[in-house]
Parts: sequence; C-alpha cells; structure tokens
Amino acid sequence: MSTETLVRPAGIAPRRDRDREREKARGASTTPGARLRLVLAHVCIYIAALIFIAPLVYAFFSALKPNSEMFSMPPTLVGSEIRWSNFVDVFAYGPFLTYIMNSFIVAVGGTLVVLVVSTTAGYAFGRLRWKGRDAVFVLFLATLMVPAEVLVIPMFQVMQWFNWVDTYQALILPFAFGAFGTFLMRQFFRGIPYELEEAARVDGAGPVRSFLQIILPLSKSAVAVLAVFTFLSFWNSYLWPLIVTVDYNAHGTLPVGLASFAGLTGTRWDLQMAAAIISMIPTTVLVIVLQKHLVKGIAMAGLGGR
Repeated sequence: MSTETLVRPAGIAPRRDRDREREKARGASTTPGARLRLVLAHVCIYIAALIFIAPLVYAFFSALKPNSEMFSMPPTLVGSEIRWSNFVDVFAYGPFLTYIMNSFIVAVGGTLVVLVVSTTAGYAFGRLRWKGRDAVFVLFLATLMVPAEVLVIPMFQVMQWFNWVDTYQALILPFAFGAFGTFLMRQFFRGIPYELEEAARVDGAGPVRSFLQIILPLSKSAVAVLAVFTFLSFWNSYLWPLIVTVDYNAHGTLPVGLASFAGLTGTRWDLQMAAAIISMIPTTVLVIVLQKHLVKGIAMAGLGGR
C-alpha cells in the first residue's frame, strides 16, 4: 500500500460524507411527492405575498389620483390622470416636514432610551443573582397586562406636575420604560453561556465590564429586534401625542399630522394617502436594512421562556 493511500489529508472524509448527504437530499427532493409539496409551498407563499402587498399597491396608486376620483364607482386602480404633484403638495398643505422631523426626534430618542433601559434591566434580571429577583420580575411583567389607554390620564397628570406638556420629553419618556423590551433582552441574555462571563470574572472583569464587552457584543441581533419594534411603536403612536401635544404645528408627529388633512371644509384624501406613503418610507428602509438581524434575533431570543 502506498504512502499516499495511508496518509490522507484531514477533512477529506467529512467532506465526502457531506457530499453524500447532499446527494441524498437532492435525490429525495426530486421525487414526485416532494416536487408537488415544493410547488404547493411556493404557490401558497406567492398568494400570501399578493394578499399582503395588494393594499399597499392600491394605496400607492390612490395617492396619484385626483381627489374627486378617490371613491369613484366602480373602483379603479389608476385614475384618469397620474398626479405626481400630490407628493409635493403634501408639504405645501401644512407643516408636514415639521411632523417628519418631530417623529424622527421622538422615535430615535425613544429608541435610544429604551435600548439603554431594557439592556441594563434585562442584564440585571437575567444574569445577576440578587434576592427577590424573580418576584420583582413577575411584578414587572404584570404591567404588560395594563392597557395603555388606562394609563393616559395618570400620565398626563404627571406631565402637568413636571410642566412637560407639549414637550419632546413628554412624548418620549412615559413609554420608554416598558416591560416588553426588558423581557426580550432577559430571554436572550439567559441563552448566553455563563462560562464566558465566568472566564471574564477570572480575568478581573466586573459586572459592568462583562456586560459591555461580553454580553452586549453577543446580543447585536436581539438589540436590532428591539430597536426596530421600538422605533415602529414610537413612529406610529397616535393617541398619546394627540393628548399631550398642544401646538401641533410645533410638536406634532406624523400620525397626528395625517389627521390634519381632514378639515371642516372636507378631506383631502389624495394628499392624505400621499402623506401616508411618505410616512412608510423610513420604517420600510429600516426593516430592509436590519432584515438579517431581525430574523436571527427573533429565532435566537425566543419569546416563550428558557
């Protein structure tokens, strides 16, 4: 027997095993039953995609119609003329650019506060050991059962006591300390091996350094999930900004601004639809950019407990 036969480079056998498994899987997928299931799965996916995208397509073309044809019967997808000027008239109808800037300030500021609070609180509940931790966490989670509408009046009174009505801090802080973000981060932190943190403690790292240099870098996907959910929540919030804001032209957000297209003399449905399309652009871009982290974070964090 030759030396070449005896001495075989490492990794050849595992690679061949993987090739055989791929060939078996490829052969199994070519059976008639497997092909039929694959076709049915793709058809169902395409149908679901069409169902979800159809309202968005209709809304986009409605934003290009004249206002008099918004409720024409029978309904039509495209109007008698395509008015791209509707997207420009939105900014001339009112302080729509101010609404966009206010929404960015509130959404970005609220997201940053939520990330800081939720990650630190999740670390305290998920990694640190202290007396009464589980009982406090259960009480903290119980706040999720209280509807936000019930808290509106007490929160507005608190804002009056602090003299914060019609300010950015009133739009950001009341909903920046919810339990959902803390629960999400706690679930993810509990899945990180404790040996990593114990090794850091042996090297002299304390809890703060372990949190900043070990736990957070391993939690980018979960942080991305929380950031997207929080940004969407602040961006789409309507009830609280409507109540706590007095001067809508100065501190109004996009959802409140969309309602301003309905006046005593009538509703500009064409401009309102165009404004709604514009308001969806930032959130759509955010989800597309962080899509990889969203899928990974939701799969790894889990919302059912560990």
